Amino acid sequence: MTQLMRDDTVVLFPGQGSISEGVGAPWQNSPHWSIVSRVSEVSDIDVAELLLNSPTSELVRTDRAQIATFTLSLVGYYDMRDTGLNPRYLLGHSLGEFSALVASGLLSIEDGARVIAARGSAMAQAATVVDGSMVAVMGGELEARHALENLPDVWVANINGSGQIVLSGTVEGLSYVLENHRELGWKRATPLPVGGAFHSPLMAPAQNQLDAVLESVAWERTDHILIANVDGKAHTDADEWRQLLSRQLTSPVEFLAATQALPASVTHSIEMPPGNVLTGLTRRIREFEAQWCPGSYQEMKELAQ
Repeated sequence: MTQLMRDDTVVLFPGQGSISEGVGAPWQNSPHWSIVSRVSEVSDIDVAELLLNSPTSELVRTDRAQIATFTLSLVGYYDMRDTGLNPRYLLGHSLGEFSALVASGLLSIEDGARVIAARGSAMAQAATVVDGSMVAVMGGELEARHALENLPDVWVANINGSGQIVLSGTVEGLSYVLENHRELGWKRATPLPVGGAFHSPLMAPAQNQLDAVLESVAWERTDHILIANVDGKAHTDADEWRQLLSRQLTSPVEFLAATQALPASVTHSIEMPPGNVLTGLTRRIREFEAQWCPGSYQEMKELAQ
């Protein structure tokens, strides 16, 4: 089947917050389910068990959620390619950037798995140094964003839209936000079930381990266009991506800017499993003619019809 690059479509790769119990079951009959075994062998983690049988309490662990999400996204991606679709633009959210790098061919599946396993382990260890977490705040204006910038022990971690921001911080710092979010200009504040204060200075203890594995893997070239979380700009060079992924560990995810950086010619999106979070986020940022987030192998096959 011909796989010419499509310039009108972006593939969205979710972060670890999209994983849920039993999410792999609808994809078990995929011809690319073998990716699960390949990632399991490299990471020394039973990814099939995570995707099929593990309870939510196990899946929210940083070192488990990242490898499971990464793997299922790639199963879905190669299923999509089997339909003949080959979108040029790839956009991941946090962990999803690593899935996008493998999809682009810049990293192999095995090297991508090595990076994710090391990243997840290092971030989980960093989270034990300081008791931190994340909180989503919604319904704020520009002034409300400014009100967050100088709070003690709180950092902006994800900018998911003009009125939706995720904060990282210490338990004490985030407790203040939860108790005073209305005074700070936000209509709602919701604690997130995550294992640490990601994309903040509290992840700095993981930096050396992540940088070492980014230097150790083999990097290729790509004809895809990937838009980075760190600066909201398109990058294709491997050396640039090594640096961007290193910075991403402690820097905010600029998902709003990254989505806005897509050219007007991009009128369709396809979100990889698991979940549909990014479809909702991007829909609130810009208009699309059509958006798909297949929830099973069968639904992915139907894209070709």
